[in-house]
Amino acid sequence: MNFLFLNSASRGWGGNEQSISLTAKILSTQHEIVFAYRDEEIGSHLHFRKYRLPFLFEGDLYTIFRLTQIVRKHRIDVIIPSKRKDYAIAGIVSRLCGTLNILWLGARRELQNNRVNQLVYESLADGIIVNARQIKETLAKSGVVTERKIKVLYRGIDSTVLERYLQPPGNEAGRPMMITAMGRLDKNKSHDLLLRGFARFLDMRPGIDARLEILGEGNERANLERLIAELGLEGRAVLRGFCADPYPDLAYSDVFAMTSETEGLSIALLEAMYLGNAPVSTYAGGGVTEIIDDEENGLLFEHGDEKALASHLLKLYLEPEYRRKIAEAARKSVVERYSAERVEREIVAFCKELQASKHP
Repeated sequence: MNFLFLNSASRGWGGNEQSISLTAKILSTQHEIVFAYRDEEIGSHLHFRKYRLPFLFEGDLYTIFRLTQIVRKHRIDVIIPSKRKDYAIAGIVSRLCGTLNILWLGARRELQNNRVNQLVYESLADGIIVNARQIKETLAKSGVVTERKIKVLYRGIDSTVLERYLQPPGNEAGRPMMITAMGRLDKNKSHDLLLRGFARFLDMRPGIDARLEILGEGNERANLERLIAELGLEGRAVLRGFCADPYPDLAYSDVFAMTSETEGLSIALLEAMYLGNAPVSTYAGGGVTEIIDDEENGLLFEHGDEKALASHLLKLYLEPEYRRKIAEAARKSVVERYSAERVEREIVAFCKELQASKHP
């Protein structure tokens, strides 16, 4: 099959962009991949045949015209748009060219049942790929989307890359417990909650030797820097900024913390689990509970409960054998569920199913 991915992001490389790029890479071993994007930073990460387009708004005639040319030139079978603006554009192009339009939706979205959403998510979309059952259930309850059109796909990780960074067991002896978080510095990621929970954890026992690093950039940096100073965390908590290659940090880390208010299924979380981190996460209203079983392969807490977060961190600090047990179970669960072969097989099967229903 020939796939065209669309991404009109203008805020730089994030988890959604990493996720679709990885899926495209997995598919590229057996299928032709083309990308259309807006921001040059996005394009710099893509190693496929690619086109930079303006993606000005949902009815951008120039972008629609160019995409129809691209679809015909490369004989595209499936368009996969990954941003809300892209959904309408892809729907129009797919109807002009007779291709499948499968929306990529990575976060829980409560849709109003109105004519615009019915047009974009139902009439112009042949299918929707989501990464968590909770996202599918929320969409189905809206009444906007036919449930059979929604496919839960647990997106893969690039294990061939991650394997190079794996650390031998027991390498944490004699150093601080390293806690890592990764994601855009915005309100939803709730890094302020993480900092407060970390500060509370340090106060629970004298002499705790632990360090927190947050990888990512965003418009909350100034607020988080002020909070670090207010909490007296200078030298203990560090905002590292955007990291092009986070894997050495994740491999060196002992605990991965995710404090998002809402989240689909975070690729960063999966990669951290694969690289031997014990995960501590909010329930996040998305797919976290579909990969983490509380106290089995990770520790969960309610968003906003900094006391529970601190208690989880303390337990992992005081019981290193328990921490290693959680980390080993976390890695095993990712290896079993998120293989590249499974992702490729399930996407192609879903596309063929939709093609069959569209052209019986």
